[in-house]
Amino acid sequence: MIKTVASIIAGERRTDSPGGRIASIDPAHTGTDVAEALLGDAATFVDACRAARAAQPGWAATPAPVRGRAVQQIGRLVEDNAEALARLVTREIGKPIAESRGEVQEVVDTCNFFLGEGRRLYGQTVPSEMPDKQLFTFRTPVGVAAIVTAGNFPVAVPSWYLVPALLCGNAVVWKPAEYAPALGEALAELFLHGGLPEGVLNLVLADGPTTFTGLSQALEAGLVDKVGFTGSSEVGRKLGELCGRHLQNPCLELGGKNPLVVMPDAELDLAVEGALFSGFGTAGQRCTSLGTVIVHESVHDAFLVRFDRATRAAAVGDPLRDVLYGPMISERFLDRFLSWLDVVEGHHTLHGSTGVGRITADNPRDGFVGDPSEGLYCHPTIVDGVTAKDELYRTETFGPIVGVASFGDFDEAVELANGHGYGLSSAIYTTSPTHAFRFRERVSAGMVSVNNSTSGAEAHLPFGGNGKSGNGSRQSGVWVLDQFTRWQSLNWDYAGKLQKAQMDVADVPADLTFRLPGN
Repeated sequence: MIKTVASIIAGERRTDSPGGRIASIDPAHTGTDVAEALLGDAATFVDACRAARAAQPGWAATPAPVRGRAVQQIGRLVEDNAEALARLVTREIGKPIAESRGEVQEVVDTCNFFLGEGRRLYGQTVPSEMPDKQLFTFRTPVGVAAIVTAGNFPVAVPSWYLVPALLCGNAVVWKPAEYAPALGEALAELFLHGGLPEGVLNLVLADGPTTFTGLSQALEAGLVDKVGFTGSSEVGRKLGELCGRHLQNPCLELGGKNPLVVMPDAELDLAVEGALFSGFGTAGQRCTSLGTVIVHESVHDAFLVRFDRATRAAAVGDPLRDVLYGPMISERFLDRFLSWLDVVEGHHTLHGSTGVGRITADNPRDGFVGDPSEGLYCHPTIVDGVTAKDELYRTETFGPIVGVASFGDFDEAVELANGHGYGLSSAIYTTSPTHAFRFRERVSAGMVSVNNSTSGAEAHLPFGGNGKSGNGSRQSGVWVLDQFTRWQSLNWDYAGKLQKAQMDVADVPADLTFRLPGN
């Protein structure tokens, strides 16, 4: 029997499907369905927001350390179900099992970090300029958060939103990617069994346009106070416009065209290892995936030979085996990747595999692990000769394709690292502290790695981008608390009389004409 998954609102599964039904397919075995999802419509989304609005005051009144205890319990449940959840990640989106286990561990790490923040939602006691008066600041929850996430990291990225939002006393409506509905329900069930009251976390399964309509209606009805979104820059721009009309500032984590600079003093084998994982891990389907390797002209040829050799030797195939990457997430991602191959131009040269495009019996890859006819597999593609004028340089290509460009001096490297307008992640390979720090100062990316890959977030560091990669909001660590709380100030005067700021302020007499002898 194929598992049926559905929206969960105020603790109840919605067994109707006003938005239709959709099959979730194992991308490594396209003849196998993982689940059938019962999709909601715009009214379903609004209902979930109403349920969240009703539940939020009671949850906010729960002491923050107790909310932290719920986060701790969620973390333990995820930990106890880690292998089952990781295998579901591999089945539903095709991520290699080692990466899936790492992704589940990131949920646990996020819970471990934030369980203590329930005792550290600190405000401040601020000195007043007047006597018999105290000033205080407090963090207060924003209210109802509507969270929409992509499916390339179907459990880790949602936890970056859900855990801190819930810890801070908000109620949440979460819409996972429609191509990963089984993971959406599984993660929601783990959260709900961790001790959350009904209505504090609500799951809505729906497609993108339906969600946008539902969110528009919920904002118009005053049911949503904060929007969080991880996905494409195009959709993020539309959501930003929608939220702006309601004077809200969304948390937007968008796409990337992430550069990796290889300086002439770089350790080339290390740089190749970083480029291989950055560019082709998760089949290049990460927002932090490597877009363009920017290599100094003096080491370009040596780097390219090594990068080509490493890519050709990398294991690709069955995600339950020890492979660099498995299939594309879905037919949609496969088709889009194949269309991006059309932007390869005549001055480019291709490297990295025994073929281009989809891996099939007629277009084989040497050393493929498993049977390529069973899934949605693509050749890794290295495109050398990329310039700042190329569409390939400017476009986020969500798939196993990496551009290689050359530079002559440091200024040119920085221009290439920034010129596409994205600003999510970046890396530089160098043994020079001067180059490392100057790159950090001048690159537009929100995240910088030195001698490491463009991918690999830790749960206690800020994650987010600038420009086309986001609106400056940050997730993870203590920095995300600013997304899900608002500062409130308290002015407490016990002088027994009205004291007016900037007016009833004591003066400190001074003789400002004094001069030392000899002046």
